[in-house]
Amino acid sequence: MNDDALERAARAIRAGELVVYPTETVYGLGADGLDADAVERVFEAKGRDRSKPISVAVPTFETALEEDYVRASDRERAFADEFLPGPVTLLCERTEALPDVLTAGRERVGIRVPDCEPALAFLERAERPVTATSANVSGEPSARQVKDIGQRVLDEAVVLEADDLYESIDETVPSTVVDLEAGTIHRRGALADEIEAWLEAN
Repeated sequence: MNDDALERAARAIRAGELVVYPTETVYGLGADGLDADAVERVFEAKGRDRSKPISVAVPTFETALEEDYVRASDRERAFADEFLPGPVTLLCERTEALPDVLTAGRERVGIRVPDCEPALAFLERAERPVTATSANVSGEPSARQVKDIGQRVLDEAVVLEADDLYESIDETVPSTVVDLEAGTIHRRGALADEIEAWLEAN
């Protein structure tokens, strides 16, 4: 992935536009997570119910803390040290920096740190939290290749392509969503068994 493509995608985020970007699980649909209008565009492009919250991706978990996007307990920090970067979404207490539309008014937000070099390079350049929701119309399958993304989404977004990430993967597996405060796994996905074992031991 060349430098120009990364810079173009990062500029699009900073301008309030949408970006389709790769992760280690499926392609994500990104927008500036601090910009309520940009987040609204994600809901519109996906046809997503506004009552369903959207997570954000950051280059490191420390970024989310240092930039005051979220607050984290010691247990959440320990979990992040163990599993992030990785195909995991960790729910944390959000701050007022994140708009209500992102979390559907909830007090917690999902934080994602992809274990994917192109994604991390993009997030570093974007210099803000980027929405982390699959790049598909709601109800349709998630996509591991750009050709599998619906035209409705592609028409609205700049595409950061890295289909070679998925050549050795046989199935689409989403990130596992974990709420340590409640001690629950909201969605089982990658590493779910390992996460379950960690929750029992910690």
